[in-house]
Amino acid sequence: MTTTVPETNGVPLPHMAPATRPDSGGTGPRRGRRALTAGAPRWQIYLPLGLYLLFTLVPFYWMLLFALRPSGSTSLVPWPATTAHFSKVWNDLGFAVFFRNSLLIGVATLVMTTVVALLGGYALARFDFRAKRAFLLALLCSQFIPGALMLVPLFQIFSELRMIDSLWSVIVAETVFQLPLSIILISGFIRNVPVSLEEAAWVDGCGRIRAFCAVVLPLLRPGLIAVGSFAFVHSWNHFLFSLMFLSTQEKYTIPVGLSYTIGSGESVELGTLAAGGVVAAVPVVIVFAFIQKWLVTGFSAGAVKG
Repeated sequence: MTTTVPETNGVPLPHMAPATRPDSGGTGPRRGRRALTAGAPRWQIYLPLGLYLLFTLVPFYWMLLFALRPSGSTSLVPWPATTAHFSKVWNDLGFAVFFRNSLLIGVATLVMTTVVALLGGYALARFDFRAKRAFLLALLCSQFIPGALMLVPLFQIFSELRMIDSLWSVIVAETVFQLPLSIILISGFIRNVPVSLEEAAWVDGCGRIRAFCAVVLPLLRPGLIAVGSFAFVHSWNHFLFSLMFLSTQEKYTIPVGLSYTIGSGESVELGTLAAGGVVAAVPVVIVFAFIQKWLVTGFSAGAVKG
């Protein structure tokens, strides 16, 4: 028995749905974004961005202007430029020593915070224990405690340990205050890595530590960069701990050195202060310029899921 198919001559039968063609304008989120931005005037987008950029860059330009132009000049353009202010700050006021101390504190805080946060974040992400929720709640609540409230007990502890006027006192204090947020971010980032990857490595004969180092750790690079850079910048700019725990000028950091330069009885030129501000700000700007992509990825991945 044979079945005949009716001839349609190119015209679809009533029960046949016509073939749909993709819309040339595109569908989905891309088309939605086009629809949102197509009718909006460009000045509504560029004007707020331009004002924000102006508000951000003018103070930096003003600081560079005072640092590069000669003393007594009133020009709005730093020409002819001079490096006399930087030479005075770096050599005469001791900012070379301050820069070294700030760099040592920042790098040590970065390493210690990243290592401890990596271990704690892995434990929170991969293991279950009774006090897990209470521990997470304690980490979150610790973020509401300002560092000024802990100065007296920390000073007493460091005095008993004979760590006053030592860079290690500032490093330990900065690491302790950076750990809660760092552990939360790292644990959220580790949760985004499938456990099946580690299990596959276990089946191949790897132990837990080797599987973590070979499989999980390479995938955590954005999160580690985000946590490490945040710890470095915070310890670089922090003023309170360095002021309270360091007493000799050879141990000062850049923020403390700037404060004592301003508060000294001698007259300080604005160009010298501006040069000191540039020395303090430029390293942080350079760090963020190189790691901004990893920083945004790391913070978003560690904060959204988990």
